[in-house]
Amino acid sequence: MQYSVSHKCTGCGACLDICPTEAIHMKEGRAVITIECVDCGACPRVCPEGAIKKRAVVIAAQGVKN
Repeated sequence: MQYSVSHKCTGCGACLDICPTEAIHMKEGRAVITIECVDCGACPRVCPEGAIKKRAVVIAAQGVKN
């Protein structure tokens, strides 16, 4: 899951209709993106409120000594 849904979400359902993997459901009137998300990018493109944004991915290095 590479996307997050902000408080701007109005629960319109546009993202649910466009999601090819049905990775979005509604909870308490707001969209929730599940682990089934394949990062296709369709949901942020159709969101009329701009509530869905790409989440930054941080990769931590383990076992690296300076």
